[in-house]
Amino acid sequence: MINHKILGLLGLTRKAGKIVFGTEMVIDAIKKDRVKLLLVATDAAERTKKNFEMVAIEKKIPIRVIESIEEISKAIGQQNKAILGITDINFSKEMIKCIDGGDSIG
Repeated sequence: MINHKILGLLGLTRKAGKIVFGTEMVIDAIKKDRVKLLLVATDAAERTKKNFEMVAIEKKIPIRVIESIEEISKAIGQQNKAILGITDINFSKEMIKCIDGGDSIG
């Protein structure tokens, strides 16, 4: 089920400039300790999911698997984005609360 609240938060995060997307940009931001939350699309490649899960564990970054690539991409106004890095702690906390609490308005 599509969680419209999370997708709305992704849009706000994008407008605020507190998000990085795409494998290379996310990896770069992780190396600079800027990423507070990793988000991976449900339909991302298994290898991609596994690689980012290992990085998240190593760097102690929370990671969550959320909506499809299509839904995520639409929410941030991009195409074909399976990996997102949230760089703001407050947006990160709110997203984790929505994802883990199942707070869906759709």
